[in-house]
Amino acid sequence: MTSDDDARTPTDVRELPDADLEQALDLIHLAFHLALPDKTRAYHRDMLRACSRIGAYDDGRLSGVAGAHRLTLSVPGNQLPCAALDFVSVAPTHRRRGVLTAMLDELWRRCADEGRPVSCLWASESAIYGRFGFGAATESYRVEIDSSRPLALRVTPDSRPLRLIDPADVPAVLGPRYDATLPQRAGRFTRDATWWRRQVLDLDGARCGDDRDGFGTARVVVLGERGEVPAGYAVYRTRGPGESRPGAVQVEELEAETAPVAAALWSYLASIDLTSTVRVQARPADDPLLHLVADRDQVRVTGQEPSLWLRLVDVRTALTARSWAAPVDLVLDLCDTALPVNAGRFRLTAGPDGATWQHTEEAPDIALNVRELASCYLGGTPLRRFVQAGLATEHTPGAVRSLDAALETDRLPFTGENY
Repeated sequence: MTSDDDARTPTDVRELPDADLEQALDLIHLAFHLALPDKTRAYHRDMLRACSRIGAYDDGRLSGVAGAHRLTLSVPGNQLPCAALDFVSVAPTHRRRGVLTAMLDELWRRCADEGRPVSCLWASESAIYGRFGFGAATESYRVEIDSSRPLALRVTPDSRPLRLIDPADVPAVLGPRYDATLPQRAGRFTRDATWWRRQVLDLDGARCGDDRDGFGTARVVVLGERGEVPAGYAVYRTRGPGESRPGAVQVEELEAETAPVAAALWSYLASIDLTSTVRVQARPADDPLLHLVADRDQVRVTGQEPSLWLRLVDVRTALTARSWAAPVDLVLDLCDTALPVNAGRFRLTAGPDGATWQHTEEAPDIALNVRELASCYLGGTPLRRFVQAGLATEHTPGAVRSLDAALETDRLPFTGENY
């Protein structure tokens, strides 16, 4: 995502028509310094065409573009319609002129019209989006396994058979399993067959083009008897050894219903012939892999970073739609400069039976910004971390710990796919 500052508002912000898609792609590729093959440009065109599209025009020419996928996001105990921002670009000649601000103002209006209480994005420049109310809501680890020797595990792997399936069959075979497990972890998106084929598996190679560092097409391994719903699966790619680099396995997604199932999948991935390294692009911060291995030196965390950024566009709807782990009854003084309808003092009364969010004039127990509330919303970051950082204020002793207990989830939120 590229940005601007907000000193001047562009002349005209409106729907981006199909007739301007090529002009929009030129601007997007200019802003992100991309030189792409034709099939990847075609992929971007199709993705942008399917989005809700916003264009900022200056004297009839595009100065900014923003798209929003109409997705559904898993939140604790529920799923919510979500405007997933993508392709956000501002012409280098129009930075710091309010283009981004104006496009996001239009996005908030559309979210209200379409009933989308949350918005999200992947931020290429994370310093930008906090001032628009986005907070880092999920976190992921990058992991590398030394597979030059057998992977020693503390858990006996599930003994059911492993088998490779045709990636073209994945939506039918794995789609129902994926959908059924969505409530188990917040931060994931629902998927249709097209999303599986084009976004997750990239079956035609258009999403990444030739930028795969030698890794081949997607492979999919599942665990379980033929005819039963798989107990787990992994999507991965391989690269054979070369003169200056070892053979490697790149894991793009792994799901397992139990620790023994996970052990079986990791053992398989670490035993593929002619490879000596397993690279994992993104794993949840509470992934059991680090505890499963007998030799901790064999698995190395190579990176830790925020993943999905979340914006609570309609705070009332978002808070009353999610589940709550413990009772809480507090007054929050919420700051939201971009969407004043969310700002003010509110009493949050929540518990296992639901929640209410009502205006009040009572003294606040906690004061915070909507950005920090978004970071806490999926259960990923305790609010007390922001209090310790001076970014939220506890007025009533114990209030923050009470809210953290109510927001807690069994599993940390995780977003493994970067759309």
